[in-house]
Parts: sequence; structure tokens; C-alpha cells
Amino acid sequence: MSILIDNSITIYEALEHIKDGKYVMPAFQRQYVWSMEQVEKLWDSILLDYPIATFLFWHVDDDNVSWDTYFCNFLHEVTFDSRKQADSVNYELSNINVKMTDTAVLDGQQRLTSLFLSLFGRAYIRQKHARKKISGGTVVKLLIELNKHKLTVDEEEYNSKKFDIKFTEKVGKLSPTQFEINRILEDKFQDSNTRVQAIENAIANVPADSKDYARNILNKLYHKIFVEKLIRYTEIQGMKQDDALEMFVRFNGGGKVLKKHEITMSIIEAYWPSAKTEFGYLLAGSYADFGFDFIVRSALMLYGDVVKSNINRQVVDDLKNHWQDFKKTLRNLENVLRDMKIEVSHFSRRWNVLLPVIYSIDNNPEYKNNLEGIRAYLVRAVLFIYFRSGTTGKLQQMKNYINEYDYEITVDMLEQISDLRVTDGKIDDVINSESGSSVADEALYFLNLDWINRNLKYEQDHLHPYVGFDNNRSISVSMEDWRRWRSDRNRLPNLQLLEGRSNGSKNAMRLVDYYNDMNDEQKAKFCKEALIPEGVSLELENFGEFYEKRKGLLTAKIRQLLG
Repeated sequence: MSILIDNSITIYEALEHIKDGKYVMPAFQRQYVWSMEQVEKLWDSILLDYPIATFLFWHVDDDNVSWDTYFCNFLHEVTFDSRKQADSVNYELSNINVKMTDTAVLDGQQRLTSLFLSLFGRAYIRQKHARKKISGGTVVKLLIELNKHKLTVDEEEYNSKKFDIKFTEKVGKLSPTQFEINRILEDKFQDSNTRVQAIENAIANVPADSKDYARNILNKLYHKIFVEKLIRYTEIQGMKQDDALEMFVRFNGGGKVLKKHEITMSIIEAYWPSAKTEFGYLLAGSYADFGFDFIVRSALMLYGDVVKSNINRQVVDDLKNHWQDFKKTLRNLENVLRDMKIEVSHFSRRWNVLLPVIYSIDNNPEYKNNLEGIRAYLVRAVLFIYFRSGTTGKLQQMKNYINEYDYEITVDMLEQISDLRVTDGKIDDVINSESGSSVADEALYFLNLDWINRNLKYEQDHLHPYVGFDNNRSISVSMEDWRRWRSDRNRLPNLQLLEGRSNGSKNAMRLVDYYNDMNDEQKAKFCKEALIPEGVSLELENFGEFYEKRKGLLTAKIRQLLG
């Protein structure tokens, strides 16, 4: 009879056990398949105080290990294919000495391997065009940025990292304030007598107003690795290999790499066997690039707890029983967006924005009476980057407000929500957004909805070419104005959307020359679509007046879009 024992140890203790050969993997374990990003997010979760789930260990000894029971050691190095998943490696199988090795990991290999490679192992990256199946590559290190002003975390994306943690081969070149995570293993950080000074030395290049932020990170990193017992595990004793294999299959889906949405789908299919097929039909058309997660989160928004994000039988039963209504709601959403000249596919990478609209449409048969509020919400949520962080909390916030307003989304309701309220400061942020930013991209998209063709590809283009400000200034332009213009050239009032082929032909042509090459009909169309202010010279020498007048036009149009 098997005995279950629950216990917990520190990350450092677990990795020492791997290093010393105390922990191994059974021969039927799957390959290591995580990507760099998954490793980075694991450390991000640790520093955010998120639990990293429990582990399942199998105690092995002379009573349950026979001559044909094979194991393999954890990887000490790995090569990542670009930033994608690690190369499959054929583990070396061997027998074990139970006097030294007494634990096999049934569940948690990917996490433990990732932690071990981060602190004790070596990681390489094979660049995109390099030949495969060649061992090694460029050495990469796992770094964390200690200067809060240099963070490059993409907070717009759902499930993105909150700390700036990344693998890089440019150690010390990207930023002098990056810290190599495995340095925390150095004696001076472990010794309480030298730790304070070691941390101060490590943050020497960090600006004064970021030093507390940096100290907190390094102290937390130390505690997470050496002090807190984060490796919570259940150890099974007295279990034979056949039983261990069966348990492994149950936990790991037959050796398949299980992602979160796959685990969720397994739960859903347990209560609704045809769910995956039904989801597939729904995602075959306009929602083709959305994925199962979109349906699951929509179901939680409508029938469950969007904050806890727990899929249970009740949520699945509600989704199954209301499936036809659910599909109708998504068709209605698609029609609403199309009436606004917006394609639903535009939100395929930011579909969280759509969930409050889905909730309103599903609960309010008269939703068509309030399209102005829906449009204002969509534009505000995108341009104000409402879901930059705290996504589930903000979804619940929207749900509560929609309930209070009889399942409507109104402009008045939006003004009650601080993050969605229109202010001069927020409009200035949009106007001052720069080329290449998501805000500038979205602003141009919404500003040009009346004429863009969904079948064509558009690109951001500088009206007055960016390189035009690199040439010698005209003698009629003061140095002060020239410096200001160079600063403003990359901002929204000097940007337009241009169809890709036209952008290629325009290239770095002066705006006045580009305009003069058109016939009268083309000029009128260009001025209307690009929101060119009337009565302003298009010569570079008049950029200041052009910029301010177009800024006024854009501000008025954006205010209108915001409701």
C-alpha cells in the first residue's frame, strides 16, 4: 500500500539535491520542452509571490526498484531554438544507487529543470537561421533589470511579465543595471554578514530613486531561493514502477506537454465531451485567431467568476446549455463592430477588451440602442491601455458597473471609472504617442476607420519624413524651433496610415513634393484621409505651424471618438 507524505523545502535545497544526484527522473519522463519565455515567467511568478504549484515525488528504494528500472539525470545544459522551445534531448538512461538517489520526480520536471538551468546550468541560443542539431550555440544568461525606469515589460499583453526578466547573450551590454540571477548563489549574498554590502555593490549603477526597488528585488530573490519553502511536494512511498507509470500518465497526459488551456479543456471535456469540436467550429470563421482561451474567459465573464478564473462543472454546464445563445452573442458582437467599420479580427491579440461588450450584449436585448457607449468604451480601453495590468480585476470592475447601469455600457458610466475617464492629460498622452507604439498604431486605426480597406495592409508613415530633420536646418528656422521639431517629428501629429505599396514609393520624399505629384482629385482625397489642415504650407520650414494645426484637428477627432 502506498503512503503519501506532504512536505516542503527551499528552491536551493531542491536544486542541491539535483546537483548531488539525490533527485532523478524516471525513464518514462517527457523531454524538456519549455521556451525561454516560460522560464522567464516562472521566475516572474516566484517574485510576484505566486505559488508554483505542487510537485509529485516518488520515493525509490530497494523494495520498489528492480534491475530493469531506469532513470535519468536532470539536464545541466540546454540549447533553445531561437527563443522557442528547447531542443529535444535524448536523456542518458541508467540504474541508480539507492543509497545516494532516493527520489524520482513524477510531476514538476519542467519547473525544476528550468530552475536548475537558471542557477546551476548553462543555456545557449541557436539563432533563427543557424543549422539545427548542432550542440551548443551562443551562451545566454538570465538577467533581471534593477532600474525601474528601464523596464521593457509589455504590460498590455494578458499574462505578461511584471518584472523585466530575460535571457540575453548581451550580458552587461544592454544595461549596466541588470543583475545576473545566478549571482545570488555567491557566498557574499548567502552570508548574512556580507549580504547587505554585496547588494549595495550590485546596485551601485542603479539611480538613487530606483535603489529601494533594486534592494527589494535582490532581497526577495535571496529569500525566495534560500529561505521560503516554495517547493511543496507530495512524496509517494511504497509504490511500484507500474503504478508510478500510471500515475505519471494521469498527471502528464500521456507524455504530452500540457499547456494551461489544454488542462482547462480537459476539465471542460470531462463535463462536455464535444466541447473541443464545438469550439473549433466557432473559431473557424471571424474568430479564427482568437483561440480556446477567448471562449473560456468569455464563459467565465458570463457564467462564472472572472477574477478566480476557475472553470468548474457549473460554468461548463451553463456554457453548454446556453451554447446557441453564446454563439448568437458573438455574431451580434461581430455585427456591432462591423457597423462601426471595425473588424472583430482587429482584437484577436487583445480580446480581453471585448469581454465587457460580450457581457453587455448577452444580457441586454436592447444593446443596439447604446452603440455610442460601446464605441466609446472600445476606443478608451485601447487608447488608455486600460488592461495594461490587473486584467481580471478590471474585468470584474466593468462587470459590476454594467450591472449597475442595467447591463448597458454608457458614456456616463465610463466617466465613473478613473482609468476610462477622459482627461486632457490622457488625450495629450495619445497625441504625444510615438511611431511604433501600440497607442499611435491604434489611434491611427480608429482615426481612419472611415476609409481604410480591410483587404489592404497599412503602415505607419511620417508625413514630413523622419530623415528630413537630419539635414541642415534652413536659415529661416531658429535652433530652438529646430530642436523642438526634431523632438516632435516622431509623434502622432506627424504620422499617417499609408497603404504598404504607397508607403514604399513615398519613402523619404518631401511632403510638399509628394503632394505636388498628385492631381487635384488625389490631393483632395489625401488631405481628407490624412487630416491635413487647410491653408498651411507643406514646406518643412513651416513644420511648426503644420504640426500645431494638425495636432488640433487630431485632438478634436480623438475627443469625438472617445465619446
